[in-house]
Amino acid sequence: MYAKPIHDDYFVHDGYPIKGGQLCLPHTSIHEKVFRDLYKASKGSRFECSSRNLVEQVQSVQEDVKKRLEKANVKYKEATDRYRRFKVFKVGDEVMVFISKARIVGRHHKLKQRKYGSFKITKKINNNAYAIDLLHWMGNISKTFNVADLYSYQLDCALEYLKTSSRTNLFSSGSYVVYLGRNSHGSESSSALDISKKTESYHELLGSCMKSKEKAKEAIFYSYSSYINGFAATLEDEEVDEISKRPEVASIFPNEESELHTTRSWEFLGLERNGKIPPDSIWVKARFGEDVIIGNLDTGVWPESESFSDEGMGPIPSKWKGYCDTNDRVKCNRKLIGARYFNKGFQASIGQPLDPSYNTARDTDGHGTHTLATAGGRFVSGANFLGSANGTAKGGSPNARVASYKVCWRGCNDADVLAAFDAAIQDGVDILSVSLGSRPRHYFGHGISMGSFHAVKNGILVVCSAGNSGGQGGRVSNVAPWILTVAASTIDRNFASNVILGNNRLFKGLSFNTNTLPARKYYPLVYSVDAKAANVSALSAQSCSPESLDPEKVKGKIVYCLHASVEMSWVVAQAGGVGVILADQLPQATISPQAHFLPTAHVSAADGLSILAYIYSTRHPVAYISGATEVGAVAAPIMASFSSSGPNAINPEILKPDITAPGVDILAAYTEASGPTSQSFDKRHLPFNIISGTSMSCPHVSGIAGLLKSLHPEWSPAAIKSAIMTTATTTSNVRQPIATDFLQESNPFDYGSGHIRPSRAMDPGLVYDLTTKDYLNFLCSIGYNATEMSAFADKPYNCPSKNSSLLDLNYPSITVPNLSGKVTLTRTLKNVGTPGLYTAHINAPEGITVKVEPMRLKFNKTNEEKSFKVTLRAEENASDFYAFGGLVWSDGVHNVRSPIVVKKKDAGSA
Repeated sequence: MYAKPIHDDYFVHDGYPIKGGQLCLPHTSIHEKVFRDLYKASKGSRFECSSRNLVEQVQSVQEDVKKRLEKANVKYKEATDRYRRFKVFKVGDEVMVFISKARIVGRHHKLKQRKYGSFKITKKINNNAYAIDLLHWMGNISKTFNVADLYSYQLDCALEYLKTSSRTNLFSSGSYVVYLGRNSHGSESSSALDISKKTESYHELLGSCMKSKEKAKEAIFYSYSSYINGFAATLEDEEVDEISKRPEVASIFPNEESELHTTRSWEFLGLERNGKIPPDSIWVKARFGEDVIIGNLDTGVWPESESFSDEGMGPIPSKWKGYCDTNDRVKCNRKLIGARYFNKGFQASIGQPLDPSYNTARDTDGHGTHTLATAGGRFVSGANFLGSANGTAKGGSPNARVASYKVCWRGCNDADVLAAFDAAIQDGVDILSVSLGSRPRHYFGHGISMGSFHAVKNGILVVCSAGNSGGQGGRVSNVAPWILTVAASTIDRNFASNVILGNNRLFKGLSFNTNTLPARKYYPLVYSVDAKAANVSALSAQSCSPESLDPEKVKGKIVYCLHASVEMSWVVAQAGGVGVILADQLPQATISPQAHFLPTAHVSAADGLSILAYIYSTRHPVAYISGATEVGAVAAPIMASFSSSGPNAINPEILKPDITAPGVDILAAYTEASGPTSQSFDKRHLPFNIISGTSMSCPHVSGIAGLLKSLHPEWSPAAIKSAIMTTATTTSNVRQPIATDFLQESNPFDYGSGHIRPSRAMDPGLVYDLTTKDYLNFLCSIGYNATEMSAFADKPYNCPSKNSSLLDLNYPSITVPNLSGKVTLTRTLKNVGTPGLYTAHINAPEGITVKVEPMRLKFNKTNEEKSFKVTLRAEENASDFYAFGGLVWSDGVHNVRSPIVVKKKDAGSA
């Protein structure tokens, strides 16, 4: 998922981050941010009248802020009541909208009268009306809605939308993916003859709908001819309707966009100790991922980065069939063995030809270079970002070969994503890392879900980011059970930047400091409002807006500004300041280090008020800023505030995310085509950057999966996934449960099975394995019809005569979202270790009785499989909210753990 650099405001949330989906979780306690007692400003006679007025003004502001803080804390409590529904929205909120028949006109006559969404609020007109950002295909439907027709985007609404959406009521002219499912020319093949046959058949099929084969050739801009059977084309409404009726067509869906969702992290994960690699490290045993091929779907690659040096590497593995698009001086080598770009879907979505500069695999954004280097970058000593995080950068599989597939431009269009999956399968990758995603969508209408299914079918593990929509449950992305979905959490490193005032009070902040001020040297401290330029408003000056400061009043001083963005330090630097203190206005705002242009400290709202009070308490306020990288001084992991959480909006019986991994403040290679902040005024070009997001946690897991593939080449994608999940931990480095960013206890909706432990994953003892047939039976169990099944099966697939239970998918976690009475489900374990006797240990969710039969499983040989049953019964006093527990199979050496997530069926529900 696209995680812009952390110096952007992207991760600052205005509302209380309700982790794990407060719609359904049992915890109701609130962690209130209580501000410190404000430093009292003196009213001594030594002040002039104007100064006294300023003091009184500040004290008045303080009282106002106190009231706002108290009001915010009241909102915290309201936020935890998961059943309250407030008809109050703000710009940027996502909502469902009720579209009545009166609104449905013209070519939208096929739309049903019901809720649609989610959509974003673009404008608040008044308390009763809002403007909504409807989709382009809704054409002339008014974008202004009465509040009565708006509903908060919630799990129940999402499910209603997803279940009722169909390819017959959502189409308009534009670009679409037409998926044919079963291959009409036999088995999957990438031979030139078969590809030519398939392409010709696409022209004939579409040509019969358009009444012209030549028009069809012009309309089709992608022919997925290798492992994915279908094409992408620009179609009119009637053409969509016509082709959707053809029996060959399994699925047709709009060419929608997905969005893009290191020196310390690998040591935190136990792969090295004190900068040295121990002999028992998975790095050593897996030969650093030697000759495994990791593909990356993202924004491209900066090939000149040292992280992609091929020094000392041997010949490219013979299984590699890919190549390098050499436009724009992109050069591959024995490390970076592939670099390709896919932009036809993007071009079709904007409806006009692209500038030739788009025809390149080169990364000008930085996101793709960062994620690829995190997954498989080489060892690079002396890496740092503005002097912070100094050390040796490296990826999870430093000796792996890597390939870049550029699919993201303004967004990441489904047509381009599918083309990249098709190419990667043909090229011969072993692992695919995909740090992008969209809102949850049904599998047959989602490019990542369909492409990843075909990859897994061909033995390729697909690792995806969970998304950066933290703060509301049910928003996790990439929820297909064949995908390994990764949440984001912190490591035990802090980029401290502390403020020391002239009265010796110290306030802790965060920042990546370009340089530091001389130790213990105090500088004059000024509030930006007192340094405003002539004819500039106080409101503009307090946020240090461009051209709002008077250089004569700023030169040589530390400036105090409200809010927090990297632009403010640039403004102060332009005005001649030597340092910046940035204070949040909202107590719940997340404090993040940023790539500032001056020594800067980002402090909390409460500390900011105390600093402001100090400024007006003395005639000559002074301060200095001291920065340092702190390692091992903080509890970790803690779940990132932005990380998307469950439950799964498509199939809540499948727990998502699956795992969590480091995704906060991650150092890795970056493009040198743009500055680290992506701001137009940032002219710095740096080889490394520190970014946060599930986009960063995803390649950590991809790199570890590469090590497991090197160590166990015979393991299936599901076996690698199981090994990672069942060996994870749910406790932090201080032996406490993993917490949310508000220091409340988190749960499996936040972290899945827990925090990844690479060294444990290489020897899990047992795994829950799955085959393509298991996934097809899963699709049968959720009611996919023959047409929808053909999108995934190579030939007509007959679902089992006995309806299989969705709960029986051999998944490494157990989730029962509507337990009524009792239910029994089945799991099968495969021995991938030494012979042994395993005993079940149960931690039952509160209010739930759990019974496992048999309680012991004896394995006599490798690859032997044993099944067991789990019966869950809701007790009379069971809550209607989700409860959490676990099941561990242990032989005294291995502990194979699965989370258990259960919700008693609401007596009032159907």
